[in-house]
Formats: sequence, C-alpha cells, structure tokens
Amino acid sequence: MERLNRDFHKSKAYTEKVLQFGEGNFLRAFADWQIDVMNKKAGWDAGVVVVQPLPQGMAGMLNEQDGLYTVYLEGIKHGEALKENTVVECVTRVINPYESYNEYEALVRQPELRFIISNTTEAGITFAPEDRLDDAPQSSFPGKLTAFLYRRYQYFEGDPGKGFMIIPCELIDRNGEELKKIVLQYTKLWNLESGFAAWLEEANTFCCSLVDRIVPGYPRERMEEITTELGYEDRLVVVGEQFHLWVIEGPQSVKDELPVEQAGLNVLVVDDMTPYRTRKVRILNGAHTALTPVAYLYGLETVKEAVEHESVGAFVHALIREEIIPTLDLPEAELRSFAAAVMERFKNPFVRHYVMSIALNSVSKFKTRDLPTLLRYVDKQGKLPEKMVFSLAALIAFYKGKRGEQTIELADDPDVLDWFREHWAACKGTEAGVRRLTEQVLGNEAFWGKALNGVPGLTELTADFVARIEREGMKEALDRLISNSVQAS
Repeated sequence: MERLNRDFHKSKAYTEKVLQFGEGNFLRAFADWQIDVMNKKAGWDAGVVVVQPLPQGMAGMLNEQDGLYTVYLEGIKHGEALKENTVVECVTRVINPYESYNEYEALVRQPELRFIISNTTEAGITFAPEDRLDDAPQSSFPGKLTAFLYRRYQYFEGDPGKGFMIIPCELIDRNGEELKKIVLQYTKLWNLESGFAAWLEEANTFCCSLVDRIVPGYPRERMEEITTELGYEDRLVVVGEQFHLWVIEGPQSVKDELPVEQAGLNVLVVDDMTPYRTRKVRILNGAHTALTPVAYLYGLETVKEAVEHESVGAFVHALIREEIIPTLDLPEAELRSFAAAVMERFKNPFVRHYVMSIALNSVSKFKTRDLPTLLRYVDKQGKLPEKMVFSLAALIAFYKGKRGEQTIELADDPDVLDWFREHWAACKGTEAGVRRLTEQVLGNEAFWGKALNGVPGLTELTADFVARIEREGMKEALDRLISNSVQAS
C-alpha cells in the first residue's frame, strides 16, 4: 500500500501566509483543518509553515509525508452519526529550529507571512528570563516570538504592513493578552529600541481566542481498519469530533482577511469573547461536572449513557434549559442552539467518555463551572436552582467514596480527600450527622472561596438532598426530584 505524500496525493502548492508554532494533534485537526477548508471552499491560497516549538517533536514525520495527513472526523452532525475524512494539504513544511535554525530565521524575510498561530500547551506561554536575543533558538515560545518579530522589524525597517495577526490557541484565559505581555517583557529585558515597541503596538494585533473541538488524536488501536478504509498508509492520521468552534476576539478586519464565512466555518470574530467563554464553561463544562456524581452514583459509566438515560438525561436537559441558560448574557436562541450542539457531542457514538475521567478535582471544578450559575440564578430568580443544588448534594455524597459496596477511586487534592474522609466518618451515617456535614461543607471557604451558608435556604435544601440520597439511594432520590419538577411545571 502506498504512503501518503505529494507524489501519491497530488495537491496545490499554496503561498505561505501562516506561521504556526506547534505541530501537535490539536492544531492539525483544528486550525490547519480550517485553513484547508478555506483554501478549498473559498480559494484562500494559504500555506502553513510549521515551527516545532520543542527539541523533540513531529517535524521529521510530517516532512516525510510532505506535510500531508488525514483528519478523520467522527460524531453527530445535523442529528446524524457520521464519519468523514479529508487529506489536509495546507502544511507546506515543518521546521525544527533546534536543527535548522537558519531555515527558521529566514522566515522573517518572507513578505507574504501574515498570521501567526500557536498551541504550545498552557505551559508554553511563560516567561523564561534566561532567554537571550542571540539564542538560536530561545527556549520559550514567547522568547522565540519576540526575537522573530524583532528580526522582522529590522529586516523590513519598521514597515507597518509587515506585522502579523497573532492568534494563540493555548487554553489559558485571555491568551492573546498574556502572550503580548510576555513579549513586551522580553522587549524590556533585551533593551530593544522604542521603535520596535511602537511597531509591536501599531503593526501587530494580538487576538485572544477560544477554541473548542475534542481531538482524541492518533487512533493507534484502529489503524489497521482505518488504513484499509483510506486505501493508503498515513502515520499521522488524527481523529477529531465533528463539532468545531473558534471564537476570536479582535477587530473585524480579521474577517476581511480570513474567509471563514465563505467557507462555512463555525468561527466568530467578536469584540469581547467573555460571554462565549462563559457560555462554554457554564453549559459544556458545567453540565459535565454537574452530571458526573449524579450519573456515577446512579450506576452509569459514560457521558453518552448518562444523557441518553431516561432519568439522568431528563435531569441534564432540564438543568441546562431551566437553570444554566437563564443565567447567561447571550440571546436565548443562540444559547439553546449551542446547548443542542453540546448534547449532540455528549451523545457521540464514536467516543467512550467515562464520567470518572471528568471527576478529577470535582470540588474545584464545581466552584469554577457550576457555583457561579447557582449564585447568579439566586440573584436573578430570587430562589434556588433545585437541580444544581441536587448536583451539589450528589457531589457531597460522591465524596463519601462509596457507590453501594463499591469503593469510588476519588482523585483530588490530598487535603480535600482527607477533609471529606474525616468529616464523613464523623457523621456516623445519622441524618443529623449528614446535616452537620453539609453545613460544614458549605461553610468551607477553602473549597468555595467564601462560606455559602449565607445563601438563603441553600444549606437546608442541600442537606435534604444529601440525606435523601443516603437514605433512598440515587435512583429513588433523582426520580423523585424529576417527578416533583414535572408536577411543579
């Protein structure tokens, strides 16, 4: 069987317009896939030259295949379970600057380069004070970027038309602002002239971005089957879900240069990405965290099982529709559309997403993802969100560490686990003890950032739910909650 390369797979030679730091699975199945779609559907003519950010990486493997690889998408699309694959053709070459520094440095002289994209992991956007301008290359990504931009500034003599639109994809809040801040730190550390700092501001746009696509990566266990299906050998197949979303906070001129609408991509260029980040955290991540203890104590193992289950699925749907969406500051139709896409993703038949994989550090996750919904709902509605409170109660019961006679393998900070172990033992299984435990949990400022006992009725309702779960079991407790909610509506 033939190997994937440009002799086997004939493809167009694109003009290098995008400089990309990072060659991993996510960027290849997300950003590069979208660039490929824009090239093929909107005639963009954009090649991507990739820089390997670390000494070890995939430059060699990608270059052996002439930058080509297959993106294999699996999931529910428009209500239908689909598998699709495409050869991404936009990557022109991959440079390892640790081995080919001159080739990397020569990129500063390419006038057509316009965009810089990165995903060097969350740890990649950090300041390394030991980096120097004359390092070949610098150790950190921001150090490399600063030196690259400075060489660009020098070569084109400060031409404002030779700056970049810089769109980091690292999963940290306000990633573009953080990257720019560190670039300016290097500018000061290296005593670079004021003209360069002015050029950074005037000729370059650092965009914050929010990225969303599940990318499991290379399907090692299924490669024999996939190779037969494809009809060629590809050592760099990358599997991703059908859903994708890229929210870019920046000037509308980004849309003038990126033909995302013509290509039909789910890319939003906005003045403020905060509502979209909040939407993702509260709906997608919040629903994940809220369903985990409920589903697991009910006896379910995967997210798909949970959302398709008669009782647990009804709970999750109602939680999102009735309690999460009303707290968010975007149009309701837009929020409902996003929620429907989230539920499709949860039902992906090609992914076994175990709820216990979400359970890591559940206390801090509830604080970040779900507690803001609970408190905002109280502020806006003047009452408690019963389903979110029930999830909080389920979380407390989950941290007892038992599902019937089965021990739950809890994974959290040792101090959190020790605290729950001690306090669950002290309550001795009595209803009074459970109520005392609940009051102590909600009063633990180390968990929540503040004591929650002052929220009207929260301690009492949470304690009622914890006691009911302990007394009746999750199945009976949840079924009663759903039944009461239906009667109330």
